[in-house]
Amino acid sequence: MATGDGEYKVTDTQARFAVAVREGRAINDVSWTPGRVLLSNRRLILAGNDGKRTVPLSRLEGLGGRHDANQSIARVSNYVSFDLGEQVLLVAAAEHESFERDVYRALLDQRTLLAKHPAVEGGVVQDTGWEQARVKIDENGLGAALEGGAFVEFDLDDISGLDAARRTVDGAKKPVIEVSHTDDGDTSIETHLAGTPRRMRFVESWLRKGEERSSTNVDLSSRDREVLMALYSGVSPFEIPAFLGSDVDEVEETFERLIELEVVEEVRVRREVALNSRGRNVASEAMNEQ
Repeated sequence: MATGDGEYKVTDTQARFAVAVREGRAINDVSWTPGRVLLSNRRLILAGNDGKRTVPLSRLEGLGGRHDANQSIARVSNYVSFDLGEQVLLVAAAEHESFERDVYRALLDQRTLLAKHPAVEGGVVQDTGWEQARVKIDENGLGAALEGGAFVEFDLDDISGLDAARRTVDGAKKPVIEVSHTDDGDTSIETHLAGTPRRMRFVESWLRKGEERSSTNVDLSSRDREVLMALYSGVSPFEIPAFLGSDVDEVEETFERLIELEVVEEVRVRREVALNSRGRNVASEAMNEQ
């Protein structure tokens, strides 16, 4: 698929595809067509028994959202929806997560943005200027190589909040995304990203996946909350049974549950756990409810 104009192949995979919206109208009798999907940094090609269709990525207006017009669509748990304005295409790849990440790679890899990092650190606004940043998508999230030499990693698991607005950047109004995340030392920081409206739409869509993971909408028991609040207050995992006046086995079971809920991470086998970004959000909210 490589051409002389800088086009290169991103992925080639088996998938099913369908048209969910045509000429602005939802289609009720949507059916899946099995075939092959080729994706480059310039275009999407859907090849099935009834022929081949090429979609320039420059036509893409958005990604995501479900279009469950009928049971054959609703039964498919994961697919990528390509919003082309008057038309929406659905692609359900054999390896959904890998394909979805490849789509964002095709749209964002090696593209440039403006970044202000850190804009806020430990709650204090920093006197940081805007600089050019080159973007790279990886399985953990998004990386940005800044013009000044720094490299910022936006791990999806460490993103606790995202705000989108229009701000004046270098004298011009631009879409700006304010990303709340943590650095390597677990310090809460905020990095601001700016760019063209279309590019920022896809950056926001990708980073929102991290914010969704950090959602505080978790079904917690009263014991779960007690253990989370103890961890949040700095009590050692080993001291929690005595701190709460609970049986060691009962606390161990709570740790197991919190690990399954992905709000704590196992540090070592002796059941030492530490709050992650999502856990800090949940614990903070639990304390506010007291």
